Amino acid sequence: MGRMFIQEAIGLNVCVHVLDPADNAPCAAIANVFVQGDFADYETVLNFGKEVDVITIEIEHVNIEALEELERIGKLVYPRPSALRTIKDKGLQKLFYAAHQIPTAPFVLVENKMEAALHVSEGPFMQKLRTGGYDGKGVTPFRNEADLEHAFDAPSVLEEMVRFEKELAVIVARNASGELRVFPLVEMEFNSEANLVEFIFSPANVSVEVAHEAAEIAKKIVEQLDHVGLLAVELFLTETGQLLVNEVAPRPHNSGHHTIEACYTSQYAQHMRAILNLPLGDTALRSAGVMINLLGEKGFTGTAKYEGLEEVLSTQGAYVHLYGKEETKPFRKMGHITICLPELEQAKQLARKFLSTVKVKA
Repeated sequence: MGRMFIQEAIGLNVCVHVLDPADNAPCAAIANVFVQGDFADYETVLNFGKEVDVITIEIEHVNIEALEELERIGKLVYPRPSALRTIKDKGLQKLFYAAHQIPTAPFVLVENKMEAALHVSEGPFMQKLRTGGYDGKGVTPFRNEADLEHAFDAPSVLEEMVRFEKELAVIVARNASGELRVFPLVEMEFNSEANLVEFIFSPANVSVEVAHEAAEIAKKIVEQLDHVGLLAVELFLTETGQLLVNEVAPRPHNSGHHTIEACYTSQYAQHMRAILNLPLGDTALRSAGVMINLLGEKGFTGTAKYEGLEEVLSTQGAYVHLYGKEETKPFRKMGHITICLPELEQAKQLARKFLSTVKVKA
């Protein structure tokens, strides 16, 4: 995501410094300044931030005490550390929703597996680690006593499983002046084995009323958090037509990759505008869009090799984005394909075809 952000920043001649623990990070070759270092380390983050004007993130697992100190000495830090503290802890997220009357699934906070066992009769639940989870990691079903064997023995959220019809997401942008823009609601389809998004469909196939309600929920969250930048809000649409917030991410998000071609303003350009307090761009769709995540194939680990891209590159309305990750692993996000066509159903058909023909191996 840092790489795609830099690609947008170049257009406005914005100088981008990057801190990443990997010397071969995808953004290393195109950053104005690249620093290899641990973004969980206080001194590393503090020293890095002192050299720049505005600090932002592409992952939540950054040393928050260092970000707080940078904000204290006058640096612009977006998302604000106060909002990041709430968001990076799924338990605090849930308590925030409850305190602000934001619809979410019923939940229980537990400290360990022993406490989780006390609630087994109240399930079924999804158990989510309060911190550290991402890309399908840190989440496990907790339906009965048999699932205790695989339950997390750490602070976590037991979230009541809801019967949902669709999984949706909406991205809202807010700059420091308080201007808001919302991207069109999208529908997500997941890889059932890896619990990762496989497809994004835009616009979502829902009623105007549901789309409007999702946008209003996103606006309320971003304003109550006093958040500056992008906020991606993932939602369940239940079988009874209720919208429930699943979780949020305070940065560019997988559910917005399609905006690079499908919208007048991409999520990366919008995030840059927001954190620099520039006017926000038009979020309307240019066309219907479908995004396919390119995941590493099962059974392959090593130097990435891409198969089947020639057909995609020769297809009108299809765009390939490879992330520059040298090594593939099973289900690792290695890139995405966006298909932009006047008719969403036609784009979906092409997307399902490409999913079966494009492979990331080693």
